[in-house]
Amino acid sequence: MHVVPRHLFVPERGYALPCRYDLGPAEHVIDKAADPEQWWAAVYSDMSIITQRDDGASDPTDPEGSASSSISAPGIVFPFLELLGPTKGERILDIGTGTGWTAALLSDRVGAENVTSVEIDPAVAAQAAENLRAAGHTPTLIVGDGFEGWPQGAPYDGIHVTAGVSDIPHAWVKQLRPGGRAVMPWMPEGLGGFQVKLTVNPDGHGIGTIHGRAGYMLLRSQRSSSYWKEHHRGEAQVTTTELPPKAIEDAGDGAELALIMNVPDLFVIRMLMGDGTMSYRLAVVGDPDGPWASIDSSPTGENTVTQYGDRRLWDEAENAFTWWREKGAPGAERFGLLVTEEGTRLWLDDPPKA
Repeated sequence: MHVVPRHLFVPERGYALPCRYDLGPAEHVIDKAADPEQWWAAVYSDMSIITQRDDGASDPTDPEGSASSSISAPGIVFPFLELLGPTKGERILDIGTGTGWTAALLSDRVGAENVTSVEIDPAVAAQAAENLRAAGHTPTLIVGDGFEGWPQGAPYDGIHVTAGVSDIPHAWVKQLRPGGRAVMPWMPEGLGGFQVKLTVNPDGHGIGTIHGRAGYMLLRSQRSSSYWKEHHRGEAQVTTTELPPKAIEDAGDGAELALIMNVPDLFVIRMLMGDGTMSYRLAVVGDPDGPWASIDSSPTGENTVTQYGDRRLWDEAENAFTWWREKGAPGAERFGLLVTEEGTRLWLDDPPKA
């Protein structure tokens, strides 16, 4: 942060969030004019700072609004840059300019003439251009939808993505040279987010590896519209299970990836109850009037399952968890992604042939 000072890319007012809630200070408003000491402390700490809400319709300091742009915390920015590993002279496409900080960091590493950064929001892009000029960096800035990449500048050696993506666009793979790589927050809708590194193989497919957790605002074209709705309650089936939801929760990233892999289009809401038990609400992505399930645990150990619809979603989740345990409870490092024109597929141990 000494080479590319972060404060040059932070607005005077914003809303600071810790990179990790268990380690950082509480989220809070920052206002340079009202409290400059607090502002500087937030800028040079491991906090993300929300700079826009509701696509510019709301005050960025209002926590009731939906965050739509930010400057990410150093604790996630630098791991992604290290995962990408850009070197001098490489051509990099940066998707999601935001305030311009990562575009500046990339420019410092590979040369500004080799960086193209795409931002969908014209107002955000205009402010980023001002920030970059003030910091002395001149990458190519494009106002457009990063979902499409920027084919006019292809092929690239690397793609750096600063927005969550639930379905990885094949356009990004096509715009990388063979051996090129892309890093991104892969965030399957309704479940967690993961740091992913894709490498393009000689067949032109993207082979992805998983490198820990990551949570970002989604690409605007992939924002979630899913929600859970209990309907036809009188027709629902009520049973019990010996598997409490907390057992899946505590099993870690590998178990969650097993759900993603084996339960198509699963949407999950997790609720930690006041008595310490965990409840799950399950639905199908994009289909609130379709199948649903609720699983509630009691402090005495009973786990009540209520399911409705042509899919028994909790049964599918239990089967996926059983499959994961039978495979030796693999961690996230044994899973990977295959990205082709047909879409994104998750695999265990060995990538399938496209």
